[in-house]
Amino acid sequence: MADNKNIIIGLLVLVVIILLAFLAFRPIMYSSTYGTGSYQPGHMGPGMMHNPAYNYSYGPGMMGDMMALYYPEAKPIAQEEARQKTEDFAKQYGSNLEVDDFMAFSSNYYAVLKDTGSNQSIAEILVDRYSGSVYPEPGPNMMWNTLSGAGRTKAEGADYDLAGAKKLAEEFLTGYLPGAKVMESKQMPGYYTFDFGRQDIEGMLSVNAYNGQIWVHTWHGPYLGGDNATS
Repeated sequence: MADNKNIIIGLLVLVVIILLAFLAFRPIMYSSTYGTGSYQPGHMGPGMMHNPAYNYSYGPGMMGDMMALYYPEAKPIAQEEARQKTEDFAKQYGSNLEVDDFMAFSSNYYAVLKDTGSNQSIAEILVDRYSGSVYPEPGPNMMWNTLSGAGRTKAEGADYDLAGAKKLAEEFLTGYLPGAKVMESKQMPGYYTFDFGRQDIEGMLSVNAYNGQIWVHTWHGPYLGGDNATS
């Protein structure tokens, strides 16, 4: 009887802990709901990963508004407004930064920031199409970026150049989306990002320059068009 009582007490304690954890992390799991006229401004977040030189504007919730809920009548911000937000962002965080690439997807607007002094692409950012929040793109941009993210370089240098990374991407696409090919290429610090599709752009993936790992950008949604930089 004592053993059974201890088991029941233990289960009750476990249930209470799980419930408390759910309540504690619920604001992170579900960000704000947006309806017509209810867009909420972002607030200043910490510097991108470990680099204090770059501060980014985060919207409410985790990773901007990637987990947001929307009312049926919610309307996206105009593409021109989103483009202006990326340009304002670039100017605010460095006079030598400019928007080098701009693309529209169903879930967000995507842009690449380039250093005009070195002519190097340094970061990928997103604008939520409904809230207008600007924030660093998750995935490779945060985890592999050796300039402004958590990426770390190797003393002997990268194992894959652009051509080698593109070959890996094409080999991967034969199974991931048969018939798709690489359409656009972007060389980022520590990795490469490729737009791919069959007749038009259908998605985006990145290849780590040091180990060849591939990361598909699953957070964009369908491609709606944009001003792409070709390379």
